[in-house]
Amino acid sequence: MRIKQTIGIDISKLKFDVRIHSNQMFSVFENTNKGFKKLIKWVNCNNPFSKEETLFIFEHTGIYSYLLSVFLTEQNLPFALVSGLEIKRSLGIARGKDDKVDATKIALYGYRLRDEIKPYEMPCEEIINLKRLLSLRDRLVKQRAGYKSSLKEFSRVLLKKDNEILLPTQEKMIKYLTKQIDIVDKGLDTIINNENTLKDIFRLITSVKCVGRQTALFIIAYSEAFTKFKSWRQFASYCSVAPFPNTSGTSIRGKTKVSHLANKKIKSLLDLCAKASINYNPEMRTYYYKRVSEGKNKMNTINILRNKLLSRIFAVVNRQTPYVDIMKYAA
Repeated sequence: MRIKQTIGIDISKLKFDVRIHSNQMFSVFENTNKGFKKLIKWVNCNNPFSKEETLFIFEHTGIYSYLLSVFLTEQNLPFALVSGLEIKRSLGIARGKDDKVDATKIALYGYRLRDEIKPYEMPCEEIINLKRLLSLRDRLVKQRAGYKSSLKEFSRVLLKKDNEILLPTQEKMIKYLTKQIDIVDKGLDTIINNENTLKDIFRLITSVKCVGRQTALFIIAYSEAFTKFKSWRQFASYCSVAPFPNTSGTSIRGKTKVSHLANKKIKSLLDLCAKASINYNPEMRTYYYKRVSEGKNKMNTINILRNKLLSRIFAVVNRQTPYVDIMKYAA
């Protein structure tokens, strides 16, 4: 059924502001299950349209919007999660910031694009847990790297016998964080191995030469097991390895380049895979040095390798067969 009503919700940690677009009714609720139930009662009393014709729309604010997403899914109510930057840029110049105004803007944004916005579907529990554990692992690795760097510098100029607290404490923290990272890794393996679909996808991705475990896990998580993106080109745009033109009229003739709006973690992982392929994949190495010898830009060539790897990852998953290195069969 066609969407005729949009309800904008501005979510914060403890509460959320709600605006019904058609009659501009406004209210504030607690960001709890009790508040969600009050929201539904209030909407039923003030919304002139049926629930099938109504779309709830709010920003993707991580854990703060998660409970509301789960509740609306359980109630079988259509809703959409939208990037805050997308809403901000779509509504022109704004002065100041206010939760009540933000809820109004979100409702207006949803109403303007009601024929284009697709209702959001919650990913399975395994994908949600995968994202959370990967995020936790990333933080733990960064903290460990910080302690390692600090310990290296202190050890270079200080004697251990004169610093019986400073140096050993950091060594213990490094060991503890390493242990916790191992625990998280085992949790990630458990999620993958307990779900046959994810296990098969993981096996197919890692069959591509120079694509490792972390890259495979992040791609599975953020492509939502290859259900969120229709093609590798869409995913390439999402992680900013797809180049875009920068021209306008006759005066602007900028370089074609990638965008800064991206999942930069996946981009960095693909970058590592591309650089590894130059060393360990004869086909990629031949292609890279051939382009460089022709005077092509090195970083542009590495970005092409990122796209090649990404297209192969999507290809093996779509056809459900492991990657075959045909170069070794060449005469």
